[in-house]
Amino acid sequence: MSLVSRRTFAAALVSLPFLPASGRAEPPLPKMTMTKDPSCSCCGSWANYLRQNGFTVDVDVNSNMDRVKTALGVPESLWSCHTAEIGGYVVEGHVPADVIRRMLAERPRAIGIAVAGMPQSAPGMDVAGAADIYDVALFDASAQRRYARFQGLREVP
Repeated sequence: MSLVSRRTFAAALVSLPFLPASGRAEPPLPKMTMTKDPSCSCCGSWANYLRQNGFTVDVDVNSNMDRVKTALGVPESLWSCHTAEIGGYVVEGHVPADVIRRMLAERPRAIGIAVAGMPQSAPGMDVAGAADIYDVALFDASAQRRYARFQGLREVP
């Protein structure tokens, strides 16, 4: 190897940490398992939205969702139409993909995150013209707090 190519190699190696994040490969997302009631159609829309955003989603159908939510520690005040598990966390309801990624990266001490109810502007609900604002709650066995606030897919303060 000539002296010039060694210098070029060394310069390239030193510059790697300064490359834009978009040029680096992100670690693969863990597989998500979503459990839904057999009669719910918006749950499938949310799963498709997540797939379009890089998630692998398996769907289980269960007619006793109350039992699923209770077993996973989801507070009743946060219940929605479907419940998912990913990377050791619970994701309840129509949570935006970016918030799930954030939770997986930050690894907060929590059971999971939730969007209570079924906000019309949340991903997977797909109600044209809906503009309601909704919160994503971070929860554990004893408390819950706002983790993010959205209007549609746009995070708002």
